Amino acid sequence: MMNVMSRKTNNVATKSRKEATHDRIVEVAARAIRRSGYDGTGVADIMKEAGLTHGGFYAHFASRDALLAEAGDRAGAESVALAARVAATAPPGQALQRMMQAYLSDEHMAGIETGCPVSALGSEMPRQAPEVRRAATVHIKEMIDLFARQMPGWGQRETHEQAMMLVCGLVGTAVVARAVDDPTLSEALRAASLKYLLPARD
Repeated sequence: MMNVMSRKTNNVATKSRKEATHDRIVEVAARAIRRSGYDGTGVADIMKEAGLTHGGFYAHFASRDALLAEAGDRAGAESVALAARVAATAPPGQALQRMMQAYLSDEHMAGIETGCPVSALGSEMPRQAPEVRRAATVHIKEMIDLFARQMPGWGQRETHEQAMMLVCGLVGTAVVARAVDDPTLSEALRAASLKYLLPARD
C-alpha cells in the first residue's frame, strides 16, 4: 500500500514539474515569436533560453507548429487581457480612448516581444500552419469584441463593423510606425490615428 501511495505521489510531482516546464517553454516561445518572427524562432534557441536541452522538446510538443500554436495562443491571450485591464480601469466613457492610447503608446511600440502578436507577426501569419492561424484568429475576434463592448451601440452590426475597422487601423498603424526609421514620423503616424480613428460620439 505504501509503495502504491509513493508511486502516486511521485507521478503527481512529475506531472507538476512537466507542466511547469511546458509552461516555461511556451512563455519563452511567446516572447521569441514576437521578437524574431515565426521563421526566426528555432526550437533549439527556445529550449536553450528556457534552460533546457533540445532533446527534451518532443516530450512536450508533437511538432514545432504545435509549439508555435501554443505560443501564439499565449501571446494573443496576454494582449487581450492587457487591453481588458486598460478598459476596466479607465474612467467612465474613456475606455475606448485609453485602449487606443495604450496600443499606440511608446511602451507598446518598444515592447514588441511582450505586445500584440498581430502587429508583430501579421505579415507572416498567412504562411503558417492551420493551428497557428487558428490561435491568432481566436484572439483577433476577442480583441474586436472587446473594442465593440466599449461602444454605445454594442450588439449592433454597425458597431461590430466599427470595431473591426478600429482594430485593423490600430494594428496597421503599429506596423507602419515600427517600420519607419524616423521617430518623429512614427509619433506623427500614431497621433493621426488617435485623432481620426476614434469613433465620433453622438
